Amino acid sequence: MIDVDLARRLRDAGLRWRPAAGDRFVVERLVDSDEGVGDVFTISDMTIEAHEHPTGTVLGFNGTTEWALDSVAAEDALWLPREDQLRELLGRSFRGLARVFVDDEHVAYEVRIVDGGSATGEEVHAADDAETAYAHALLAYVDASLRLGEIE
Repeated sequence: MIDVDLARRLRDAGLRWRPAAGDRFVVERLVDSDEGVGDVFTISDMTIEAHEHPTGTVLGFNGTTEWALDSVAAEDALWLPREDQLRELLGRSFRGLARVFVDDEHVAYEVRIVDGGSATGEEVHAADDAETAYAHALLAYVDASLRLGEIE
């Protein structure tokens, strides 16, 4: 999962969110309380909770979270896009994802996107996990798109 700072950079770069089932988010601000701020939530049609009992595990279906937050305005929530969402947002600029071995114990991920200004025609963004590499590539893509207006 991408970190909150990277998600903020994506939002501040212009990435917009249309909340849908399966989306992850954090609550950035609450009017009356700081409880739940920073916790990661997933939009779902129904919340399911596992309850451990001496006789076994029971899956409880609950209508609200334990701390009974009624609602949060979308602008008070920060979307944490998943790998598949980031890849989709890259669209046709996406060229590939590769797992690379840095050394015997460390693996990194490289996302390649189109870059018309480079000699190879590709730009590479690497990170320890695929989602972060995708997010950095998307930031570069959005930045390049915004700079198109500066070209004469």
